[in-house]
Amino acid sequence: MFEKPDELREIFQKRLETIAALSDIEELRIEYLGKKGYVSSLMQELRSLSPEDKKAAGQRINEVKQFIEGTIADKLVELKAKEEQKLIDSAESYDESMPFSADIGSYHPITLVRREVEDIFTSMGFTVEDYSEITDDYNCFEALNIPPHHPARDMQDTYYLSSDQLLKTHTSAAQNTILRKYKDSLENGNPIRAIFPGRCFRNEKIDACHENTFFQMEGIMVDKDISISNLIYFMKTMLSEVFQKDVTVRLRPGFFPFVEPGFELDIQCLICGGEGCSSCKDSGWLELCPCGMIHPNVLTAAGIDPEKYTGFAFGLGMTRLAMMRYGIKDIRVFNSGDLKALSQFTDKSFVRPE
Repeated sequence: MFEKPDELREIFQKRLETIAALSDIEELRIEYLGKKGYVSSLMQELRSLSPEDKKAAGQRINEVKQFIEGTIADKLVELKAKEEQKLIDSAESYDESMPFSADIGSYHPITLVRREVEDIFTSMGFTVEDYSEITDDYNCFEALNIPPHHPARDMQDTYYLSSDQLLKTHTSAAQNTILRKYKDSLENGNPIRAIFPGRCFRNEKIDACHENTFFQMEGIMVDKDISISNLIYFMKTMLSEVFQKDVTVRLRPGFFPFVEPGFELDIQCLICGGEGCSSCKDSGWLELCPCGMIHPNVLTAAGIDPEKYTGFAFGLGMTRLAMMRYGIKDIRVFNSGDLKALSQFTDKSFVRPE
């Protein structure tokens, strides 16, 4: 019995030399490590040994088992690398000097709108920040005045990951991080003015105006004596610049735990001119920008004194803004990969809908 683990190691090493393809690795693993494999057979023979011998033999068998597991893992990495190199070597060559043509490919309409809005806000003194698509419960909810088990969480059906993290449901998840980043600068007399665009995820029922993957742009401004009038000014300025004309908006009360008071800024539907269509649920209005004054609890969570500073926040729906900007009636077009629908944005003569 004491010699068998060493014999098994030698047999395994010889058998390993015959493995030359990824398809053989699983067969080898089952042969040695499976329920009916050689290692299991050795473990069953321990029953016939005395307690003293059983301990020593079991240790030897475990050492061989660990050796086999590690060797198979290394062999798997080696064979995968060889397969990848084989694919690279067999790939058709291409001409790196081929000239670029502006007629090949196009920017996605959301990319076009995002860059345009970023330019507008940077011209007004805002910085553009970035934030991960994967975040944690604290930043997505708790730091935004949405504690565990609060009913406001039912407003967003979230995608949770096995790592206890989640896909961010709104760009507001970046607020705490950005506020903390510029807190010291704020205390030195510099207002916080930042936008942070990004992709968001919710378990939505998909239709002409709802998607489970969409783009938003969060914006915040914090300083002394910031008011709702500042919020309205920046929103109307941005929309007028995007559409190159005055647009009709309305501000109505809305509940969001991280702002107080909170509003829904709606834009009159530019697809139907306010008459009602599937894009605006036949209401004539499209919800575009949830916004409001940052809740004192949110400022406190970021280490900012709400007695000294105030601020506003808004969440601009980039996907819906692109719908209005380019007259796209169905939100599902953006994630469809439909080149025929998206290729129109390469056309230099493309005109905004009036």
